[in-house]
Amino acid sequence: MKIDYLTPEGATLNEMGRRLARVRKQQGFSQTRLAEEAGLGVATLRRIESGQDGQMASWIKLLKALRMTAAIDALLPETFASPMAEVLSTAKQSKKGRVAEPGVRWGDERE
Repeated sequence: MKIDYLTPEGATLNEMGRRLARVRKQQGFSQTRLAEEAGLGVATLRRIESGQDGQMASWIKLLKALRMTAAIDALLPETFASPMAEVLSTAKQSKKGRVAEPGVRWGDERE
């Protein structure tokens, strides 16, 4: 399931829990072992995997135990440039760098 801005929070938590369970199994962790590594109770991990618990601190502990800290950083990057900001920045830079051919006036030159 693709998660996007229209996905309800409950469905998002369910999908995230499903993905977590899949990664846990792929990495060979039992629920008990992963919960211990993350410093969480097994019941907490079960709630998360079933989409019933969305506490960020618990998710961070689990992702660290799974050695997936890059996923934490990807969740909300330190720097974020929106597409519009990039377009405006590029336009501003190209306007600054323009040099008129001899005899051509654009009307925005400084005298």
